[in-house]
Amino acid sequence: MPRLNDGYTTGSCAAGAAKAAALLLVGKQCGAEVRIALPGGDCLSLPLLFARRTEHGAEAAIRKDGGDDPDVTTGFTVIVEVQFVAGDEVEFCAGGGVGRVTLAGLSLPVGEAAINPGPRRMITAALREITDRGCRVTVSIPGGNEIAKRTFNPRLGIVGGLSVLGTTGIVRAFSLEAMRSSLLCGLDVAVAGGIADPVFVPGNIGADAARRYLKVKPLQIVEVGNEWGAMVDHARQKGIVALLAMGHPGKLVKLWLGDWDTHSSRSHTAVEPVREMAMRLTGREIPALPTVEGILMALAPGQRTKVAEELCSLIRVAIEERMVARCAVSVALVNMASEWLASSGELDRWR
Repeated sequence: MPRLNDGYTTGSCAAGAAKAAALLLVGKQCGAEVRIALPGGDCLSLPLLFARRTEHGAEAAIRKDGGDDPDVTTGFTVIVEVQFVAGDEVEFCAGGGVGRVTLAGLSLPVGEAAINPGPRRMITAALREITDRGCRVTVSIPGGNEIAKRTFNPRLGIVGGLSVLGTTGIVRAFSLEAMRSSLLCGLDVAVAGGIADPVFVPGNIGADAARRYLKVKPLQIVEVGNEWGAMVDHARQKGIVALLAMGHPGKLVKLWLGDWDTHSSRSHTAVEPVREMAMRLTGREIPALPTVEGILMALAPGQRTKVAEELCSLIRVAIEERMVARCAVSVALVNMASEWLASSGELDRWR
């Protein structure tokens, strides 16, 4: 299989454009490219479409390149205008084609520009390489309002355009077959390294929580992505003695619902089943919210724990049934900030 080319996220584009605009504001020149630091410690050089002064500041633009990943935003232009403001904070504004948050339960407050926390940190870091002054950052994606209709944004209450996304800054290109093979190999490597009790995580949120709350070896944390069925089946064949599934309930609850491929386009949303369960367990009405996290956060702390513990138990039973009782199964749920919600099963071997 030929190697697929990686790309870069809208968050990286915004960070690079913000840095280029800031350079103009402090009287420096921009070249044909701008270099930014990525969250993982690497650097990325991005080609600029333009960088120019505006009436109140400066703006720059970068064209999104998702590589060989089927990314709907590839080819769109990300434009960032930077203006100096009083104080030392960085303010974020939604320009044309960038959405706004209208419903609770997301990682941003209602009314905020849909520029996710990861890109906000990247943009701020890029600006701080150039200036310590307060900045107003306006991100625009021409045509984003129309393309956003083909994303999950309308269901999540993000209106008016796209979200500016990215946790690592890089879009990793994949084919489903190649992704599944890579994940299975990850478990093989762990078992070969002496791991008999892996921690399965969907991605960074679960992995960060495992490192925060558990005493685990690096090989012990095994990324599953969306391939829970294939990975649990493979674990059963590898003869592991214990398995901990750890991650966000928005993903893991899908196992209870019978969806072992948890990709959003190939599985059912867990929002309504969780809402119905929460109302049954708490005896209170819960408004329709766009995310599982929103439902849990709408509950009082004690009620939230009660619902999360029940979800853990149901997920645990689903995995145990698929494992055919070949190993001890435990489940731990965390929120989007990798903070502990609840668990089911024995956790001592991982602590």
